[in-house]
Amino acid sequence: MTIKQKFIRALVAAVAACTIGPAFSQDQESSLARVQRTHVLRVGAIAGAIPYFAKDPGTGKWEGFGPDFGESLAKSLGAKVEYVETTWGNAVLDLQSNKIDAMFGLAPSPQRAAMVNFADTLFENTYTVVCKKGVPQKSWEQLNTPETKIVVDIGSSHDQLAQRVLPKADVTRLENSGAATMSLQAGRADCQVLVILLAEPLLAKRPGLGTMYIPQPVYTAPVSIGLRKDSDPGLQKAVNAWLAQERSKGAVRSVILKNMEKLAGVPASAFPPEIKF
Repeated sequence: MTIKQKFIRALVAAVAACTIGPAFSQDQESSLARVQRTHVLRVGAIAGAIPYFAKDPGTGKWEGFGPDFGESLAKSLGAKVEYVETTWGNAVLDLQSNKIDAMFGLAPSPQRAAMVNFADTLFENTYTVVCKKGVPQKSWEQLNTPETKIVVDIGSSHDQLAQRVLPKADVTRLENSGAATMSLQAGRADCQVLVILLAEPLLAKRPGLGTMYIPQPVYTAPVSIGLRKDSDPGLQKAVNAWLAQERSKGAVRSVILKNMEKLAGVPASAFPPEIKF
């Protein structure tokens, strides 16, 4: 190897060290260490995702479950919240790329668990059916017939439940929850499968749409807090400790009910007694 070749190789190595070194060391900083160093907890937020998130267009202030829980968690960590706007579809990627530290309202699944960590369950969201008028209350087994027309939003947890417990029903899968509701309203479906935190606000806005009930047996979907995968479990442990404290004093339920009434117009009395948060 000539002196010139040795010089070029050394130069390339030096440039690589300068370029890669800082990024690598930054990537090694744990989520908890970054929060403790900056005193900032970056929370993902989604505009218009009521009652999880709502942004006041005039003031820019965030409201909803996510902001209320986020502010409480940040306080327990000695930090303030910085909101980073995202979408349900991008939240996992934003956690992976270290754009956010926590995403409230994220539903765990095997696919997501392979990419991000999850805290303990924040609350359980109960599955319901919203049925057009005239459709009697039935169990899941009674709904599971070829004559029953069910509508769901494709790829959602509603769709997954329908595949599992309504394999014999006539299930139509549409692109989103709004399209599914329009199908129900037009009379093309008998019932729409929805979790209760979506069903109650829907009927508060459109009381003439139909009736909501909870088929037996009761099925629920866990709602959690997404966290970046870390070799150091410090933030996950801190979040779980905060969550245990909030749950012990009934704060999780009170935050949910407060925001359901304030943002979605659904009073606490609208929830059946079997609903537990």
